[in-house]
Amino acid sequence: MIKNFIKIAYRNLLRNKGFSFLNITGLAIGMAAAVLILLWIQNEVSYDNFQENKDRIYEVWNRATDHSDIGVSNGISAPAARIIEKDVPQVEHAVRVSDINEVRFAVGDKKITMSGGLVDTGFLQVFTCPMLMGDPKTALNDPHSIVLTQTMAQALFGDKNPMGKTVRNEKNKDDLLVTGVMKDMPQNTRFNFSYLIPWDYFKVDKAQDLGWGDNSTVTIVMLKKNASFASASAQIKPLKQHYSDEARKFKWEYFLYPMERWRLYSSFTNGVEDNNGRSKTVQMFGVIALFILLIACINFMNLSTARSEKRAKEVGIRKVAGARKMSLVAQFITESVILALLSGVIALVIVLLCLPAFNTFTQKHLFISFTSINTWLASVGFILFTGVLAGSYPAFFLSSFKPVKVLKGTFKRANSLVNPRKVLVVLQFTFAIVLIICTIVIKQQIDYAQARETGYNRDHLVYKHMNGDIGKNYMLIKNELLSQGIATSVTKTNSPLTERWSDGWGQNWEGKDPNLNVSFDRFLADDGLGKTAGLKFVQGRDFDLKQYPTDSTGMIINESSLRIMKFKDPIGKKVSDLGIDWHIVGVVKDFILTSPYEPTRPILICGAKNGGFMTFHTVQFKLNGKNPTAYNLKKAQAIFKKYNPEYTPDINFIDEEYARKFDNEQRLGELVALFAGLTIFISCLGLFGLAAYMAENRVKEIGVRKVLGASVAGITTLLSKDLVILVVISFAIAAPIAYWGMNKWLLDYSYRVSINWWVFALAGGLSVTIALLTVSYQSVKAALTNPVKNLRAE
Repeated sequence: MIKNFIKIAYRNLLRNKGFSFLNITGLAIGMAAAVLILLWIQNEVSYDNFQENKDRIYEVWNRATDHSDIGVSNGISAPAARIIEKDVPQVEHAVRVSDINEVRFAVGDKKITMSGGLVDTGFLQVFTCPMLMGDPKTALNDPHSIVLTQTMAQALFGDKNPMGKTVRNEKNKDDLLVTGVMKDMPQNTRFNFSYLIPWDYFKVDKAQDLGWGDNSTVTIVMLKKNASFASASAQIKPLKQHYSDEARKFKWEYFLYPMERWRLYSSFTNGVEDNNGRSKTVQMFGVIALFILLIACINFMNLSTARSEKRAKEVGIRKVAGARKMSLVAQFITESVILALLSGVIALVIVLLCLPAFNTFTQKHLFISFTSINTWLASVGFILFTGVLAGSYPAFFLSSFKPVKVLKGTFKRANSLVNPRKVLVVLQFTFAIVLIICTIVIKQQIDYAQARETGYNRDHLVYKHMNGDIGKNYMLIKNELLSQGIATSVTKTNSPLTERWSDGWGQNWEGKDPNLNVSFDRFLADDGLGKTAGLKFVQGRDFDLKQYPTDSTGMIINESSLRIMKFKDPIGKKVSDLGIDWHIVGVVKDFILTSPYEPTRPILICGAKNGGFMTFHTVQFKLNGKNPTAYNLKKAQAIFKKYNPEYTPDINFIDEEYARKFDNEQRLGELVALFAGLTIFISCLGLFGLAAYMAENRVKEIGVRKVLGASVAGITTLLSKDLVILVVISFAIAAPIAYWGMNKWLLDYSYRVSINWWVFALAGGLSVTIALLTVSYQSVKAALTNPVKNLRAE
């Protein structure tokens, strides 16, 4: 029987080549798009799934009242890790984790610059990092030890055994003993380290834990097997208040956040987890994948049922010969599965061709594992699902014909006002129009945020990380940049102007409300930050250590800070923060340090005094606009190379770094636009096929109308209007759905655009134009056909 079904399916494919091509092409494109999205989703939801202790691993988060709002963050006090291990018996390990950016290591003549992790000794026991060499229990016990990844070990030692050998830390001029080699971390993990160094090396490096007043240390705990989560949570909750007087005053508390929620959630509103994390994007693209596949299947359904008259006699004869309805259903389902199989093969080719570009676009390493049995099972299931979904309605529709009516010639196709075929076309274009509107609104939101005043001048503003010998040679580098006319102003800061590396609470000043608890962003700066960055002073002045040596303990605040402190005359006022009494020397207009989509936060720009809590990591300078940019960069790189020969003199533009703040939204908008285009294309394939079939079915009617004097324009309008009306109905349904969805999406942004009426007018006009162009070709072609030829069969 199956063999017979396959033969019939093959004959129908050859007999209706045009419609078969449209069916297979539509299904293939829909399946390829769905597979690409599903690969992306699978990558997102599988983050850190390889961790064997995943169900016992939690991150310790802070929750505290911040100026009437309940704030949440994953940075806690550095001393808390050891206290948690001591005071909470349910905890097996508590480990601190911090990123180390671009440190140069050397083994003999081989030198490489890599990023790694500063971790507590228990890290390798908490997390699954398969060791190729070394003991995970002891590898990080020595403060001067280092664990390398396989790739880094290969780069430094080649094929030689690295165990027991030393690696030179070029930054601190220390020798670190290789005590372990671990496998490279997978791409879909939170931890992307090339090496691990013990946390105790932090102390050897003359840095220090910042005490209970700081909240910048990521701390992760692993509970003991069968330990009570509720009991552990209850004991961890009051620890900060117990060890910190300030925390007790403002009711700070800790809570445990499970590892399974780190990637997709980690978003809170007023202290409570919301649904604004990555899970929202994953869900959205899951819906898009489903609808793209559904639209491709709708094409199949529409084209199959549209040609129902062509196969009506076949069904009638089979029923007279004794065929049962379920046998006919099985036949038609088999045909659709065969089509889905052919489409699946083509879709696979499309996916393999598109994956490199898709990976570059999404910044991932997605792939299809052909050696995995799960891949083949998933592929078979996907094809069967698509085939059954696409063929279900046509199978039951075609198998329901009455043989008597069919064989008597009284069978008529449905011309009712509402029929399943029209509903399916409306559904197709509704989703396509929703995506068009979403694309336009997302683009508007990005443009709106990009046009926002940053509060500083990004033109010609660049920065260089202070790696290697830049710190000790800073003044020499600065003087050469200025004397050679390459830069007009130079300063050093703790971080680039586009990033926040420090924030905290507990500051005091004259007249402060004792019940006020506010977290300030901190920034550390040397001479001339205002001049270099183009900050706009509303009161006071910039830092100037030559004329005012006490500016090392000076402070510049922004307008948001001034509103909180409520100083009428802020200049000279004292602000105490982490053991230092700073005096305010200037007030600047608010500027964007973090997200351009959010309100500006209160910022404290501290003077050059190193209080142990912030150090200089960045040289920022304004290039001389009178010189060509390429000339400035070449000369500046030569100067950095002169004083820091072991490191690459890479220089970063602030405007490029600022543009990266829009990457997520831009990538989202481009993905939505891409899939909107695919949806429109697939829908138009179906519309094209339906228009062709309608023109074919009405060929004699067209001939009669032309003989009676109907114009080409009139016939074209007659054949096009029904399908265009369906698109207009689709727009009427899509507009409120898109408005609701985009309005909800925009609520995630404090700084957001309004949804204007012209967005819907543009989307509606675009969709109707596309549909009209699609069906007009067939309509005009039919209208131009010689009526004698059409009527000859009569």
